[in-house]
Amino acid sequence: MAKAFENMELWWITGAQLLYGGETVQIVDGHSKEMVEGLNNGGIIPVKVVYKGTANSSNEVEAIMQAASNDPKCAGVITWMHTFSPAKMWIKGLQCLKKPLLHFHTQYNSQIPWESIDMDFMNLNQSAHGDIEFGHICSRMRVARKVVVGHWKSKEAQERIAVWARVAAAVADAHDVRCLMFGMNMNNVAVTDGDRVEFEQRLGYHVDYYPVSSLMEYFKKVEDADVEALVEEYRKLYTVKIDECGEQVYWEKVRNAAKAEIAIRRVLEDENTSANTTNFDDLGAADITAEDFCGFDQIPGLATQRLMAEGYGFGAEGDWKTACLQRSLWVMNQGFEKGCSFLEDYTLNFAEDCTSSLQSHMLEVCPLISSDKPKLEVHFLGIGIRKQQTARLVFTSKTGRGIKATIVDLGNRFRLITSEVECIEPKPMPKLPVASALWVPQPTFEIGAGAWILAGGTHHSAFSYDITAEYWEDFAEITGMEFIGIDKNTTISGFKQQLRNNEVYYMLNKALK
Repeated sequence: MAKAFENMELWWITGAQLLYGGETVQIVDGHSKEMVEGLNNGGIIPVKVVYKGTANSSNEVEAIMQAASNDPKCAGVITWMHTFSPAKMWIKGLQCLKKPLLHFHTQYNSQIPWESIDMDFMNLNQSAHGDIEFGHICSRMRVARKVVVGHWKSKEAQERIAVWARVAAAVADAHDVRCLMFGMNMNNVAVTDGDRVEFEQRLGYHVDYYPVSSLMEYFKKVEDADVEALVEEYRKLYTVKIDECGEQVYWEKVRNAAKAEIAIRRVLEDENTSANTTNFDDLGAADITAEDFCGFDQIPGLATQRLMAEGYGFGAEGDWKTACLQRSLWVMNQGFEKGCSFLEDYTLNFAEDCTSSLQSHMLEVCPLISSDKPKLEVHFLGIGIRKQQTARLVFTSKTGRGIKATIVDLGNRFRLITSEVECIEPKPMPKLPVASALWVPQPTFEIGAGAWILAGGTHHSAFSYDITAEYWEDFAEITGMEFIGIDKNTTISGFKQQLRNNEVYYMLNKALK
């Protein structure tokens, strides 16, 4: 897959007016070009910033905003008011803007030139009240946007723009995401289900069912030479570990896993898809003893692990919301070193010194978060329609701070929930050969886990070491979702009050519409 930020742009629009004459506009234009060049050369903002000129009238603003909304390369718009820009001239442009908006409250000069400042300087450098005027009209029009305050050369300001840039890129990508469900979600599981129509309206993700029988047509056509080539790749990338199954069964199962990966990859590529789900109760033909049997030996765990690392979002048991969210997380996470993954709350460890939660799944955890070179192992997996030996990558995650995120459907809205966690070193688990992470929700296990449950969080999550709550808050703001964050400052009483306040807000908001 192509890297996420290639072929994307952020459009920079400078606000001014013609009151001060053409020479002033030329100076504004020159300053803007220098500032945009500085942002691009800073090496912090991952998406290219493109200067789109100075807007001096309502018609100019509207034309630029329409162009931004219609250009597929434009992931978002950055506005800055160099001089005083009367906000009524921004109304029509803001009405037609369909892309994320960042308002940068900055100034060309970092400091006031105390000895030389005069009225000409004052007329030219009016961001102090030009940006406030622009902010007012955005608030009056209820325009969702991010406001970044700081000098354009400062690392802190550029880092905050970079957060928004990654999120804007993920939102743009979401509108092109198609998620295939290989089988449906597990029967009677509420949290992995929801309104797929509203989901696409709100976030852009398109979710389709894809028959496993059609996937099996691809599986049948995989050639042995392609399987052997992929197995050789496995040998180079992972530590081969043959345990109780023996060498013959081991390589047979590894080849089956490679065949499954090739088949799934070809379907995803042919269907122009960047996310998928599986279900361990739907793996192809049911009768494994039949002569014409065609199906996976178990859930395609190794294939899922490797595809996830390449950017294909994944959700287990048909969890399409998490599959889509994991894809967006991968986009935001590009260029960071520690990685991201789909994870599931599995089992708890009520230890006297440190209560924690084991995160894993049957097989499907992304190797991007591995603390060491993954081991390629084959073991029995006794769950689902087919209880068989199957291949998987086994590892433990890196330690350190991280954040998990999930989306839940509350009927009248989608809620994005995040929780800060601390990943710690697990003890050896010789009889549980799966990839795993062990973490402590913040601020304490009792508060963090309790708040997650009160918010209606899922047992599946999209996890990252590098992303912070700011990314997810921006994501929710842009997509019009409710945002609920759990962190080191959370208290249960305050959290419950926030949930009650939010419920009233969304009920009144719906009634007013």
